[in-house]
Amino acid sequence: MKVTRVADVPGQAGTTFTGPVEMRRLIDFQRSDGTSVSLVRFEDGARTNWHTHPGEQILIVVEGEGRVGTATEEFAIGPGDVVYCAPNERHWHGAQPGKQMAHFSITTLGAPTWFDAPEE
Repeated sequence: MKVTRVADVPGQAGTTFTGPVEMRRLIDFQRSDGTSVSLVRFEDGARTNWHTHPGEQILIVVEGEGRVGTATEEFAIGPGDVVYCAPNERHWHGAQPGKQMAHFSITTLGAPTWFDAPEE
């Protein structure tokens, strides 16, 4: 068993985001077919670049006002909302313009593949 305290994990700036984002990797993959958990905080309108995951991704919004999108749809999200991203689904997520948002990201089966930033 492993216990991780959020306050003990240093935040790091992301390089695959538009705008300021802080990520705390709480649990990294322990096995190649395992799971990772991160707490990600997006500042004013910041969001991820387009990306896919080899496994599933679940986002649990804990504060603020956010948004998630695919090539064909976009959704507003807020505290308590849970987002499911299927394996290899190309998507992005982040804060609404003028707002902040934080979510837990739970992913399986390894690191994402990153693409370009989404257009406004």
